[in-house]
Amino acid sequence: MADHTVKAFDEDIGRLRGLISQMGGLAEQAIDRAMRALQRGDLELAKRVRRDDKQIDAIEAEVERLAVRIIALRAPMANDLREVVAALKIAAVVERIGDYAKNIAKRVPMIESEHRIEPISVIQAMARMAAEMVHDVLNAFAARDAAAAVEICERDKAVDDFYDSIFRTLVTHMVENPKTISEVAHLLFVAKNLERVGDHATNVAEMVYFAATGTQMADREKGE
Repeated sequence: MADHTVKAFDEDIGRLRGLISQMGGLAEQAIDRAMRALQRGDLELAKRVRRDDKQIDAIEAEVERLAVRIIALRAPMANDLREVVAALKIAAVVERIGDYAKNIAKRVPMIESEHRIEPISVIQAMARMAAEMVHDVLNAFAARDAAAAVEICERDKAVDDFYDSIFRTLVTHMVENPKTISEVAHLLFVAKNLERVGDHATNVAEMVYFAATGTQMADREKGE
């Protein structure tokens, strides 16, 4: 009976990790598609990003149900309990990352495709950096890798610096091209959403670190 219980618990934990990984993959895909839609002015792809966000929401709800079931039926202790609680919190953060991708997609119709604004290409690089943080932090969760979690937090400063640089570039572009003010303002929102994706990836990293070690990560500078 004890062996059966342990096996059932391990299966539940494996399922929980799998759901988090699936959510993360969908969130990464949403960021990539939203940015491609922005780059190309692809309204249909932007609509797809917004529509597919419901999949991420549905998986978050499944994670919540499974986590509550594990806690109620398995009564996990110490390391196992930390992992279940971390998964519950991480699911909520990844759902929010999906929302940021959806917000970016909503901006696509507001940016004219006929005259592409040059800073969009720079924002693409920032998006790749933020998406890589999401990918790597969820791998760290699956591997219970505290060292990787710390390294991911350290990368957040690069995303913040990228945002500051893009902000200055876009403001300069508005001053020099007053007719593009409305479109560039939407790009500023896009850049801010990507900066927040990086912040959320670091929040997940802190949860991963705690789940793996039982201690809080040393203080670091946080994004506003």
